[in-house]
Amino acid sequence: MFTTDRAFAGFSVDDIEAARHFYDDVLGLDVSDNVMGFLELHLDSGADMLVYAKPNHTPASYTILNFPVRDIDAAVDDLNARGVVTKIYGDDEFPSDSRGIVRATDRGPDIAWFRDPAGNVLAVYEDDELEDDDRED
Repeated sequence: MFTTDRAFAGFSVDDIEAARHFYDDVLGLDVSDNVMGFLELHLDSGADMLVYAKPNHTPASYTILNFPVRDIDAAVDDLNARGVVTKIYGDDEFPSDSRGIVRATDRGPDIAWFRDPAGNVLAVYEDDELEDDDRED
């Protein structure tokens, strides 16, 4: 019978070890190996993501993972201090400040995008509704 209780999402990378370093050492996520040689990202929200190596990997053309934070300026400063580049789009695509933060518009919250070593796009965005104990930054 089809059930959804153990569903998870996944995405590909071109280098599992580079992904492990980025997600574990740089971003500080809980990362484990699975029996097939893939990585599993265990997010504080309770969600898991599968990261697998794929021959001829092509980076996703969309945001694969979003991180809500209470203070986007502090989160972007922290990411930049870790060596993560958060200005990945030109101002013709998404007008932003020098750190890549696109300020809230009628289309969404303050947000900044960054890439993993495989070129996949991730985002950090400000969520004013986060409780103090939900703070990611």
